[in-house]
Amino acid sequence: MDATRSDKMEREFPGTLPGDDVRQIMWRYADRFDLQMAVQSARSLARGLVARLVADGQRNTHEWNSRKAELLSAFDETGLTTIYMDPEEGGFIEGPKNLALGLVAFELSWVDGGAATCSLASNLALSPIHEKGTAEQKLFYMSRCAPPQPGEDRQIWRGAFALTEPLPYVGVDTGVVSGKMRIASWPAGEEPILQIDKRGRFITNMDFANFVTAAVDSADERIKGSCMIILEENDPGVFDRGAPTLKMVHQLSSTRDPVLSLKVPASRIIGGYTVKDGVIVPNFNHSEVIESVFRRTRVPVGLMTSAKLLSAVEPIIRYQRSRFRGGAACAPGSPRHDLGLQQKEDAVQRLADIWACGEAGASLAFAALRLLDEFDPIERDKERLLAAQGVIGARATMKLFKKLETEALEYIELASSSVSAGEHSRAAELAANPLIRFLVLEAQANVLCPACKLWNTGQGAIMMREAVGLMGGYGITEDCPGFLFQKYTDAQLEATYEGPEAVQRRQLSITMTSELFLAQLRHWLKELKAITASHPATGAGAVAAALELWLWTLAYLQKSKDADGKPLFHNQRHGVVFPLADALCWLLASRYQILDVLELERKGPESPVLAEGLAGFVNFFSDLAGTQSGRTAGEAARICAELACGFHREARQDPELAEFSRLRGRVDLALAGSRRAKDRAAEALTKITIPEILDYPV
Repeated sequence: MDATRSDKMEREFPGTLPGDDVRQIMWRYADRFDLQMAVQSARSLARGLVARLVADGQRNTHEWNSRKAELLSAFDETGLTTIYMDPEEGGFIEGPKNLALGLVAFELSWVDGGAATCSLASNLALSPIHEKGTAEQKLFYMSRCAPPQPGEDRQIWRGAFALTEPLPYVGVDTGVVSGKMRIASWPAGEEPILQIDKRGRFITNMDFANFVTAAVDSADERIKGSCMIILEENDPGVFDRGAPTLKMVHQLSSTRDPVLSLKVPASRIIGGYTVKDGVIVPNFNHSEVIESVFRRTRVPVGLMTSAKLLSAVEPIIRYQRSRFRGGAACAPGSPRHDLGLQQKEDAVQRLADIWACGEAGASLAFAALRLLDEFDPIERDKERLLAAQGVIGARATMKLFKKLETEALEYIELASSSVSAGEHSRAAELAANPLIRFLVLEAQANVLCPACKLWNTGQGAIMMREAVGLMGGYGITEDCPGFLFQKYTDAQLEATYEGPEAVQRRQLSITMTSELFLAQLRHWLKELKAITASHPATGAGAVAAALELWLWTLAYLQKSKDADGKPLFHNQRHGVVFPLADALCWLLASRYQILDVLELERKGPESPVLAEGLAGFVNFFSDLAGTQSGRTAGEAARICAELACGFHREARQDPELAEFSRLRGRVDLALAGSRRAKDRAAEALTKITIPEILDYPV
């Protein structure tokens, strides 16, 4: 960016809140008309029916009722029910749908997280079938969950996902299930009939589910291991929907504790089974199924919390500006009347922090969703190739991938650097191997997905408390504009969905040390350093310095011991590996926030709608990124310092820690400009024009 352009942009502020023209570019769906239509459908539903349900007090009851059930018909009518399905199954979006589902979740959560959960829960029920089911299972259940077409006389099916169970297992260890399966009968030459006993806990959609995908373990020596299995409401036995869960959040979704005791054919085992020496062997155990499912479904949940933060901006601006209006000392046209609390630096700077955190979370989540859309077809290619090569079982697969890891590392190096013609040919050769592409993308997905779920919901909940606090006493009232208190409490539940924070940290502590991921992370470090030279206002320099410190700290911890001689980096030493995972999440969120700013600057001129105000938006989002980058660098450096120095008995300075001090000093110096960025972002908040009223009722 040349100096003239930079000076011009520094003088300009965004005139309004960012609209779809900005978001479609930043989140990379400007060329996807199908996604744009899905966004509009979800938005009209959220700011219409969903907002009315909340405003009418429908969150004040635990029970599912006829008013809440209007959501289901609305999902069908707006096409949201079929957004997860392929066209041959009744859907309308070709190819992977992770980004589509994320955009819908974002729009619904802008108003109410429970409505988003209600929409996503049916997809969650179908996910095990979609990811690991047999061809027959996919066709049967996906097509029945699509709304009937004109001329069809059938009822739409809806599903529930039953993994968690009553204490002591609920939400603690998804590797342990108390649901059991036994062989009820196995006539000679016929299919086995299984007896399934499952007690669920916190199961969404149970009020109206026609089928359940449930995790169960073998209680019969003639069945090996665990699996996920499909249970239908008309199967012989007990399909008790259970008592409503007495939750205080997400009341626009149905949640019950069902009791299921049913006889079902073995063909309901998701992914099928084989019989070996008279023993039923499921093709996938329950952990393999949920690993594939949660990798994808965790990200929209993280995005739901980020949507709450961004939705809070307009109500807070309105509250701040109108705070003193109506008083005798507040004449129209005066700064007190026009700006209210925004005359004070603290009010606008705290709001800038909220907005910056929301942007970072959204950037991380949408990047993860785009990655999953790229990853999905590669994963399916991988499965076909392994089957064609006769590679069966986890051990054989790991052996093959270990051999391919060297080539995958070579591919990362060639793809991330300037290469000669010969090297370019080699890079193309490696890229043409789906198994290598799979390894590279999987290494990213294994980190980005839990990082998004952990950071977005954890930091999002903290910042939602800030948002409520900025509304004063109004923030804790039922009629607070934007339903901010409800969103704050909802965020607490989202932090536990699909595995609490410890589960995400546990996964990160393992996957973030993959050499394939670290090789890509080192490339991202070089990328951030290059961005620093051209776009210093984004704070890329601070993130780069903190990332370099993080990489050094990881290497130091992996080879060091504490004062008692115990290894510092161990998968069960959560006081070390978990904080280091937290620090990485901060760094990843800021990286993707910066990349979204660059995308807006690069692609914005192509939009005729943005021709006038682009400079102001790029400037403002750069300042938000700079604000967040300063916070990120500070948090990451603090965590690294505690881990590198905090396990010694006394202060010490050895050659290695001297290097740490040097790198830490570079982080501190790289913070230059971050507070100026916050000053500029805060000033911009006083100049943004907002509508007279919110576009949904309060």
